[in-house]
Amino acid sequence: MNPNESQTSFDNASDVLPQDLFASITRYERALMANDKPMLSELFANDPDNIPAIRSDCNGTLAGHAAITTFRAHRISAPTRTLRQRIARMLDHNSACVVSQFAKASGGNVIQTQVWQRIDGKWKIVTAHLTYPEPAIDKRIWRIVGTPLVAATKPGPLSGMRVAVKDLYAVQGQRIGAGNPAFLRTSPTCEQSAPAVRMLLAAGAEVTGIAQTDEFAYSLAGTNVHYGTPPNPKAPGRISGGSSSGPASAVACGQADIGLGTDTAGSIRIPSSYQGLWGLRTTHGRISCDLVHPLSQSFDTVGWMTRDAQTLAFVGKALMPDKDTANISHTLLISNKLNGCTAPDIRNAFELFRDAVQTTIDCGHINTLDGIGQAQFDPMMLDNLLSIFQVVRGFEAWSNNGSWVCEHRDDLALEIAMRFDHDSHIPRSQYEHGLDRLKQARSMVRNLIGNNVLLIPSASSTAPTIMPDDDISNIEDARIHTLRLTSIAGIGGLPAVNIPLQTADGLPCGACLIGPAGSDKQLIELAKELYSKATQQ
Repeated sequence: MNPNESQTSFDNASDVLPQDLFASITRYERALMANDKPMLSELFANDPDNIPAIRSDCNGTLAGHAAITTFRAHRISAPTRTLRQRIARMLDHNSACVVSQFAKASGGNVIQTQVWQRIDGKWKIVTAHLTYPEPAIDKRIWRIVGTPLVAATKPGPLSGMRVAVKDLYAVQGQRIGAGNPAFLRTSPTCEQSAPAVRMLLAAGAEVTGIAQTDEFAYSLAGTNVHYGTPPNPKAPGRISGGSSSGPASAVACGQADIGLGTDTAGSIRIPSSYQGLWGLRTTHGRISCDLVHPLSQSFDTVGWMTRDAQTLAFVGKALMPDKDTANISHTLLISNKLNGCTAPDIRNAFELFRDAVQTTIDCGHINTLDGIGQAQFDPMMLDNLLSIFQVVRGFEAWSNNGSWVCEHRDDLALEIAMRFDHDSHIPRSQYEHGLDRLKQARSMVRNLIGNNVLLIPSASSTAPTIMPDDDISNIEDARIHTLRLTSIAGIGGLPAVNIPLQTADGLPCGACLIGPAGSDKQLIELAKELYSKATQQ
């Protein structure tokens, strides 16, 4: 599209702006329509005077030329739009503000605000903001929504709270989609809701909708080739984390108060860490997984995410009305040998928090803990735990989904299909041996932790950036390293809370507090207390 040829209701740019700036704006529009990424990158300022260029929209703010270029790299096609109005104003001799209104071919208007600055004789964009039409439903986050989709069955302590339910849970009158449109089409209508959903409704919460998941919950990334990657408002341009990706994004974006998900290999802890949320993986078997589509019954657990610790605790009381069966006491365990499992920025943020917690404990401000101790976990042990996990989960994943996958392999994302292909070759004898190893390893992990609590990083890195489909190596690398950390609670069948932290660059990350089996509600309260007192220092 050539802006000069567009019909506009008002366009004063050619009259107000210098000719070379007007030419740069025209060049930008042509590059955008052609999806000419090198030209778009050239027209954005490369952080002059160490002040980052800025691009923002409803999903958040990107700061810095590199972040903007990386974000643009995953754009597959160019937008189709027609210029309707453009108003320009010179701010001084070397800077101008240009506000443009475009009509989208798909409907609605886009408002684009740009600040251009003359740098070394060339006009560059230093700030850009876009306001898009508000979608009725963001399919990256939600599969279906209502007003509400399911009303609370009675008033209760969660009255007024909105729930995003991961698309693995049965919701009465709906079908389970498990993150795959073909599976959704072949699923029966649910006659009743899963126990966890019913308990939330009985506590006064309402179900806003059913939220997206990675296909069959078989990923930690949050990416979904069928519906798209749910946005990460705390780290725009980066993945949301999964597989409870939709519920996490719904909560982080303020569209829900509670994200009801599942955690098999870290699917609550990882999106919580990546998006700055509180999240709880419950003790294995404490809350029923009936009417929840399974990935691996040896590890699948109910979990949820919230924006604050108090809401996390309120949900815990609603879903776990019984008393905890274990008491937390004595020692906070750490493991310096696991430092190598994390990237430097994660390690620094975690160690700052850990040191603040240690000071709090040393000062006697935490009644349930009297000191810091070293846990006997090391990378070699984690590799062994992960090998057990992969065999048992893989065999069970195929047992639960293999017959459908055999008939619909072409309906799966390539990486998910490849995981199922691998699982299909795990012999039963290896699985049965894996179950024996799991029993021994679960006992070992529980004995090593005892009635103490273990503090480790939640993930090996911050959320990886979203890259083009042919370059997912960074996401896969993060997945493997993170699985080593998450395997401790997974193998142990233990409750784990993500405590939201930030790196020095302001990116979300997390500390994971793991407690004895059956200590879920106490673990939440301890995590709240540690966070509150450590961050007050």
